[in-house]
Amino acid sequence: MPRRLLSTLAAILAAGASAAVSAADLSVVFVDPGQFTDAAYSHPHGTERQRAEVLRDIERHLRQLAERGLPAGDALRIEVLDIDLAGWFEPFRFRTGADVRVLRDITWPRITLHYTLTRGDRVIASAEEQVADLNYLMRVNRYGDSDRLRFEKAMLDDWFGRRIAAQARQD
Repeated sequence: MPRRLLSTLAAILAAGASAAVSAADLSVVFVDPGQFTDAAYSHPHGTERQRAEVLRDIERHLRQLAERGLPAGDALRIEVLDIDLAGWFEPFRFRTGADVRVLRDITWPRITLHYTLTRGDRVIASAEEQVADLNYLMRVNRYGDSDRLRFEKAMLDDWFGRRIAAQARQD
């Protein structure tokens, strides 16, 4: 009997946890990712599979931001129009045969997107913007060196706080 009770409680907790996780109403669409400027970790013009890895990681991060900062009842739709990750590939610089991403102060991360924040049937905010962090190498970054999107995540954190969370609190 106790084993069945534990199984039932675990199922109830799992259902509650999944409901809490899916409480954020977020839709992320990547528009024509094959044309993105730089959306692969290991090659300047990566394969579809390599781009899919970056897109998955960006969507996962946006979902985490929405779960933490999007009030219940609000919906956010983000269309990602272009991605240009921090740094450039300089294949001949190191003569290793592999492309190496080099970070410089002029190779800041950029993501062009269109977002629409709604509450019920009412549009709270909508705009197309190029999210960029020109000072990405000068800032303290809470993401570790092993995080391949550490600069893009910090940039999106800042953008989400200024644009989405601030707009949601104002209305």
